[in-house]
Amino acid sequence: MKTGIGSLPKTNGVGQASKPWTVLRVMLQSADYLADKGVESARLDAEHLLAHVLGIGRLEMYLQHERQMQPSELDDFRPLLKRRASREPLQYILGRQAFRDLEVEVAPGVLIPRAETEQLVGAVLEWAEINGRDSLVGLDLGTGSGAIALSLLTEGPFHRMVATDTSEEALNLARKNSTNLGLDDRLELRLGSLFAPVLTGECFDVVISNPPYVPDGDRDDLPPEVLDWEPHEALFAGSGGVSMLRKVAAGAAAVMEQGGLLALEVGAGQAGEVASFMDSQDKLEDVRVLRDLAGIERILTAVCSNERDEQG
Repeated sequence: MKTGIGSLPKTNGVGQASKPWTVLRVMLQSADYLADKGVESARLDAEHLLAHVLGIGRLEMYLQHERQMQPSELDDFRPLLKRRASREPLQYILGRQAFRDLEVEVAPGVLIPRAETEQLVGAVLEWAEINGRDSLVGLDLGTGSGAIALSLLTEGPFHRMVATDTSEEALNLARKNSTNLGLDDRLELRLGSLFAPVLTGECFDVVISNPPYVPDGDRDDLPPEVLDWEPHEALFAGSGGVSMLRKVAAGAAAVMEQGGLLALEVGAGQAGEVASFMDSQDKLEDVRVLRDLAGIERILTAVCSNERDEQG
């Protein structure tokens, strides 16, 4: 059996062949290795990778912490650990990401769903419940993995969603997630930018979007997991980061039912500017700003006014 885990340094004799590679030993040394490579969640990520290789849950893994790992398990684990050490996102390595009640497949080339976006979905579901809305039709702009649209279909009173994206790779992944969840008949995926794929005369009860909003000047502030691995077209939006947000806000009312909801995710420090722009649109009203769990103004909602032109 090999005595080293990947290229982890051997210290204090832990690399000696006479000492077995137990689950706990592999976990601890791998966590140290990832920490040395600058991975912030080193211990947690090592646990996720190890549990993945062992085919068990993280908590169950602790019940087996003294079990000696098999050579084949170590051989499967080493390349995954090296990938994470290179700062490849854990989600891409595992091929999945938890999102609200779902677990969706993710892959390089498609943005990884975030916790902030879970709250965006939550804001829409809360609006639908408070207002007693049902049998809704929604439009998800820039769907990526499809997490937003699929969550609304599984959790809320939505009987149909239309989701657009400029990336065929993203749409293929969203379609795979839809198929896995048995929602192909309720999710329609369309290739194109923002509202371009919307058909003439179509109207929606909800327009929701997590568009690109990172300012170009913030590139150097992003961790390698984001900057080096996630698709830049799903991240960056010009010098101020609000260009795509403005386009969504400007075009939403034309495809919304009267009294429908527009819901957007925005970047830190952008809420005030985007909210003012939404207020300036004569067919949007009741603009609201919601904070995420970190206290950052992250979600904007607005209602399509009753004065909307029926022809859009």
